[in-house]
Amino acid sequence: MKVIIIGAGFTGTQLAKRLISERNDVVLIDKDEETVRHASNRLDCMVMQASGNNLAVLEEAGIEKADFLVALTESDELNMITCSLVDSVYPNVVKIARVRNSDYYNESSTPRKSRKKHRPPYGINFMVHPDIEAAEAIVHAIKWDGVSESIDFKGSDYQIVSALVRQNSKFDGLALQDIKDVTKRQYLVVYIEGDNLAYIPKGSAVLHAGDRIGVLCKAEDTEELFFLCGEAKRQLNKIAILGAGRVGLWVASRLLHKKRKSFFAKVFSIPQELRKEYAIIEKDEALAKNAAMLFPEASIFKADITDEGFVEQERLDTYDLLIATTNNYELNIVTAAYLKSIGNLKTVGLVTNSQYARIANNVGVDVAIPTKDVVIDAIMSHLRGRFVTRIHTLFEGEIEIAEVTVSQDSFFNGKVLKDTHVEGVFLVLLRKKQGEDKYSIPRGDTRIELNDSIVVLYDKDKHTGFGFGEHQ
Repeated sequence: MKVIIIGAGFTGTQLAKRLISERNDVVLIDKDEETVRHASNRLDCMVMQASGNNLAVLEEAGIEKADFLVALTESDELNMITCSLVDSVYPNVVKIARVRNSDYYNESSTPRKSRKKHRPPYGINFMVHPDIEAAEAIVHAIKWDGVSESIDFKGSDYQIVSALVRQNSKFDGLALQDIKDVTKRQYLVVYIEGDNLAYIPKGSAVLHAGDRIGVLCKAEDTEELFFLCGEAKRQLNKIAILGAGRVGLWVASRLLHKKRKSFFAKVFSIPQELRKEYAIIEKDEALAKNAAMLFPEASIFKADITDEGFVEQERLDTYDLLIATTNNYELNIVTAAYLKSIGNLKTVGLVTNSQYARIANNVGVDVAIPTKDVVIDAIMSHLRGRFVTRIHTLFEGEIEIAEVTVSQDSFFNGKVLKDTHVEGVFLVLLRKKQGEDKYSIPRGDTRIELNDSIVVLYDKDKHTGFGFGEHQ
């Protein structure tokens, strides 16, 4: 497929890199000379120094033959204008725009019956809001009182939970095929990360202390999973949120159960849970006042988190969880690591990308949310075609998880799983028959049929033998 990307910043170049690795035709456009030179030296694709909102430039780039246009400049308005321009002349090109303005996003994401017969708002087929994607990832990480990275699947009781195997735990020294001997619950280890190497394991693989594992299990089984890995249960009753910017406020809205007719309520569904004690820390006076107005039930501190006197006075080391959401990603890492060193709290922090996420994990941050990678995953989900619902990447793209509807030309259509199995390359984790409401874990004799929904985990470099249909 052909994809034109406007904006050669980090997100644009990383997106292009992923698409090029899959042998797609990619054109990258940016008006900054130094940015273009840097991208040209790193990427094997056409890189143009020009204004992306110029129709002549887009036609030179081949917009008439493009499948997708992705607008990733730093300006919401420029991204929207570019998509609108292309939609007016080439309406069949799918337009994706990164948009940070909540008003624009809210307007486009609100369904209206009158829109069914008209073009999408602003000519944009899909808007991706970086802060919403990051906020969702944070909320997913803390939903069980056991802080961990997790991946949910719509219409499923199952999720993939990340857990650290601790020394002398039930899992330490245990072969995967023997997990059934220590628990009656169903746990499927789908990846192992150890010694900076991530892989899809065989049943004979042995777990060791220090391994980080991804486990497919039901939500109600996560508590026992953490116990088997040696993680002590702890209630998250005192929660501190560092930063009252957009991400911080959206996370606070989810956690403090603000049910109001606002942008927050429209974007997020609010679960019911026990009341907890919350604090929001923000050094900017205007942002702190805004947080106090929005969340009167929380303790709002206008303070600098780097002030040791403040940390000691408010006894932040006694909190159960710190969520660092500022735009200063280095501050998020340092603050989370420091508070963890002086207390026994769990920590979640925003970082810029997956490389920083690994650094954050190595210095003790429990969950690091790589904001740019989360955005790229959201975009890639749209680029994979209408049969791919969602893409999740792990370990800098080494492993991917795809939620897929089986198409006529899909590799899996009509096949029995045991006949398709290639050990260490991919796993079909879940399957939902057409017309059913819930996913289940398939067996080796399960036959995948047309229009079934499946969840597939695969090694990105080894999966070239199968596709999902359409753009794959």
